[in-house]
Amino acid sequence: MQVRISDDALAIACGADRVAQRFTELGHAVVRTSSWGMHWLEPLVELDGIGYGPVGPGDVDAIMAGTADHLRIGAIADHPFLASQTRLTFARAGRTRPLSLEDYADTGGWLGLHTAREIGGEAIVDMLKASGLRGRGGAGFPAGIKWDTVRLARGHRKYIVCNADEGDSGTFADRMLMEGDPFCLIEGMAIAGLAVGAGKGFVYIRSEYPHAIAKMRAAALLAAPLIAPFEIEIRVGAGAYVCGEETSLLNSLEGKRGEVRAKPPLPAIEGLFGCPTVVNNVLTLAAVPFVLAEGAQAYAEYGMGRSRGTMPIQLAGNIRYGGLYETAFGVTLGQLVNDIGGGTASGRPVRAVQVGGPLGAYFPPALFDTPFDYEAFTAVDGLIGHGGITVFDDSVDMAAQARFAFEFCAIESCGKCTPCRIGAVRGKETIDKLISGDSVASNLALVSDLCETMKFGSLCALGGFTPYPVMSAITHFPEDFGPERQAAE
Repeated sequence: MQVRISDDALAIACGADRVAQRFTELGHAVVRTSSWGMHWLEPLVELDGIGYGPVGPGDVDAIMAGTADHLRIGAIADHPFLASQTRLTFARAGRTRPLSLEDYADTGGWLGLHTAREIGGEAIVDMLKASGLRGRGGAGFPAGIKWDTVRLARGHRKYIVCNADEGDSGTFADRMLMEGDPFCLIEGMAIAGLAVGAGKGFVYIRSEYPHAIAKMRAAALLAAPLIAPFEIEIRVGAGAYVCGEETSLLNSLEGKRGEVRAKPPLPAIEGLFGCPTVVNNVLTLAAVPFVLAEGAQAYAEYGMGRSRGTMPIQLAGNIRYGGLYETAFGVTLGQLVNDIGGGTASGRPVRAVQVGGPLGAYFPPALFDTPFDYEAFTAVDGLIGHGGITVFDDSVDMAAQARFAFEFCAIESCGKCTPCRIGAVRGKETIDKLISGDSVASNLALVSDLCETMKFGSLCALGGFTPYPVMSAITHFPEDFGPERQAAE
């Protein structure tokens, strides 16, 4: 009998190591795998394909005695949460050992790189353009166009930079990919290097991800002979949220303060150390091996409109079934929150969901028919961002959430531009006045003007996107800001 338990950081935090130790004490060999992404079931134990979860060390004896039916979920691969997904980027999640080159090759690994070496840079870029793959970090810029810009740019050196500074609240897909399938990211970066003529790549990982850092370092060492002459170096960031912005990240990589650069020049023309640079998110680069291995059309067949392929969506917050759900674009917000996520964990009604991290807009249930698509979200003054969905029940105070957005921006601002540096502080002060009932109408107008200034006057998305949570909270939940609030209190 084979015992399989994830060594993902979330599983370990839930006690997976102690569960694995108990199986070992009873004489059973334990295989540590990547996570399936069903977080509410961790630690999830797999015995010959049958799952049990969540399992504690005290449950192990009962499982082995066949008396733990209350933990038995049946065949893991057939679980409705997994069976309804379309996993392209996370196809190996839960199925392979993260640092096994044998497992990676046996599941189609390196086929994309093999194709890339046969067809060359221009054809690689053409395939990427045809696939419709857009940046998964938040901006949604077409990856093929970015790569082509770097390919055609003049420079004695070029670089590939992977932005693994995943800092949005409620997001974890980058971490899961790096911990569970690190060779997939490495293969994507090597293909990018071939496409644009870069000889070296950097993975910039936030320091709060020690397991991902360790896995990526070990994987880069193991894969070095397979991707040569391309080289990959792992760098650790200090955790500043603004270093998730590409130019701040480049400054940090160069040993400078993590501060936003004015654009132009674009990093694709003048990036790391002044050289043409591809800066892509983990999920963008990890989607590339599938495109090269299976063909651009195979990827483009999924999705809707200009949003092609799949999106690893992260369900978090006050939600019953939290975890990673990869699916084609087009699924509605209501399906994700209610049908797939099961509503709130508290059992209370859903009042709001925030999509796109701390700088994403809040959506009321009245907008739950919005399809998960870049353009559809833009049309309702929202953004998909990194694919994080954080759920709140009817006890949430939306004025407090708007205040948090300004406060978050004030704390994390690099200070380079005035709208972000000063605007966030003044915004928090003004929300405090609103909460106290001071001159509500005039202060609401002031917040609106301030948000417009920050949105169009900030140098980067930190200041430019902070208005999304603030204004969506005011627009969709006005009762938390007006006279009704004071009446309720």
